[in-house]
Amino acid sequence: MNVVLADNGACYYNIQGRAEGTSYNIIYQYEGNRDFRMDIENLLADFEKSLSVYDETSIISRVNRNEDVEVDDYFSHVFNKAKEISIQAEGTFDISAEPLFRAWGFSSEKKNIPDEEQIEKLKANIGMDKVWIDNKRVVKSAPGVLLNVNAIAKGYSADIVASYLEKQHCLDYLVEIGGEIRVKGCNTQGEAWKIGIDRPSENNPVPGQDLQVILQITDRGIATSGNYRQFYIENGKKVTHTINPATGYPARHNLLSTTVIADDAITADAFATAFMVGGMDKALEWIEKNPELDALFICDEEGDYKVYYTSGIESNIVLE
Repeated sequence: MNVVLADNGACYYNIQGRAEGTSYNIIYQYEGNRDFRMDIENLLADFEKSLSVYDETSIISRVNRNEDVEVDDYFSHVFNKAKEISIQAEGTFDISAEPLFRAWGFSSEKKNIPDEEQIEKLKANIGMDKVWIDNKRVVKSAPGVLLNVNAIAKGYSADIVASYLEKQHCLDYLVEIGGEIRVKGCNTQGEAWKIGIDRPSENNPVPGQDLQVILQITDRGIATSGNYRQFYIENGKKVTHTINPATGYPARHNLLSTTVIADDAITADAFATAFMVGGMDKALEWIEKNPELDALFICDEEGDYKVYYTSGIESNIVLE
C-alpha cells in the first residue's frame, strides 16, 4: 500500500492488485491509519466466487454446466440489472450471448469465424426471455443457454468496493477495476477526479499511454467500451469482440469507443457495451429516455478521430 500526502495534508492510500482476470487500482482518503487491502481483497474474492467465468467453481460456471446451485445476492443483482438494461437497450446488451462469443473465439483460445447455419442455431438459445431466476435457482428454456457477465460485472464490483469505502466513512475515493470506475469527492489536489480516455488506436495497447480526452468528474460511475484492442484478423478480415446478439455477427459502424457516465458503475458498464453494439444514433435515442446518462463517443471518420458528446458531459472535459 502506498501513501500520498494531499495538498491539504490529508493522507490518501493506494491499493493495487488483480481480480476478475484484470487489474484494479483503488485510491482513498482515510483519517485513521488503517489498511483496507485485506477487506477489499476478500470482497473481490467473494464476488469472483459468484460471477467469474474464469473460476470453474463459481456460481455462474456451475449455472453454465446446468448444475443445481443456489444463486447469491451478487448474482441476482447483476442478473436483474442485466435484464433491465437489455430491455432498455433493445437487446443490444445480453448476458446470454455467451454461445456467440465462444463461437467467434472471444471466450476461448481458438479463433474462428462461424458460418451462417451455426450462428442461426446458436441464436435459438440467446435472449433474456430464455433464462430467469426462480426461488434462487436459474431456470433455462434449454440447456444450451449460457451466461457471461464480463460486460457488467467489473462495473458492479467497483460499486461494491465503493460502498464498502463509504461504510468506512471514506468520502474521497477512486475505484478502478478493469477500466470501470467509481469516484467520489476529491483527488489529492482537492479537485474532481481526472479520468483519461484512451485514443482508440490499434497501436495504443497500453491504457493511459495515449489519451484522446481527459474528463474531470466526481460522485459518478464511468465506463469505456471499445473495439480497438479486442479483435483478431481471420482470412484478411478484422473480427471485433463487439458481437450483436440479434444478428450473431460483430457490429459494423464507425464507432470506435464509447464512454458512459452514470450514477453507478454497473449502469455505465452495461450501457457502454450496448452503445458499442447499437452505434451512436441508437445510443443517443436511449440517452433521451435515460437522462441520468451522459456519453462521449469517438468515431472513425475517414481515418480521423472525431469526438462527440452529450451536453451534460461538456463541462467535464478538461482536455480534448
